[in-house]
Amino acid sequence: MFEDFYQKLHDLAVVPVVVLDKVEDAVPMARALVAGGMPSAEVTFRTACAAECIKAMHDEVPEINVGAGTVLTVEQVDEAVAAGAGFIVSPGFDADVVKRCIELNVPALPGTVTPSEVTAARKLGLTVTKFFPAAQYGGLNTIKALCAPFVGHRFMPTGGVSTANVEEYLSSPCIVACGGTWMVKPALFADGDFSKVTEACRGAMEVVAKIRA
Repeated sequence: MFEDFYQKLHDLAVVPVVVLDKVEDAVPMARALVAGGMPSAEVTFRTACAAECIKAMHDEVPEINVGAGTVLTVEQVDEAVAAGAGFIVSPGFDADVVKRCIELNVPALPGTVTPSEVTAARKLGLTVTKFFPAAQYGGLNTIKALCAPFVGHRFMPTGGVSTANVEEYLSSPCIVACGGTWMVKPALFADGDFSKVTEACRGAMEVVAKIRA
């Protein structure tokens, strides 16, 4: 299930986790990410304009793979998909949210940090899940411990991933990709100039190229 998406995720290697307070920032952000070689965005449902931002990115920058993050309810799944979200990310595991994604044939990446949560996700056919908050739950050491019994399962760690440890994460076969915020922090584009976002993305993708050459 969702194997094509998992391959795309692996190829992307890093998925920017974007929090946008203004719709007008959506398209410039998408273009900056694409220019930096990171054509993906997980737009979080932490702000009221998330769905509008997803729609703007989807409609105006078709080369970007835009999804919705911090999705907590079935209603948010429907709202995100209607706006054009190509995948759904949740901080935790909610069976109803995952089942709705499966019904809509939209890839789901629920958060799983315990053996029970991984088991529940795999029962629904998922072989890739989010690991959040990664730093607080033991990071790569915990992920490796979970991958031992759940052979073939892979994770997308998010939370505490940075330039300091992204290379270590991506070097592990347990990791399909990393979610990160360091290249899209609001301070980088507060003045309306998104060039620093592009620069940060390029730096991250240089690391990816070195690891996955």
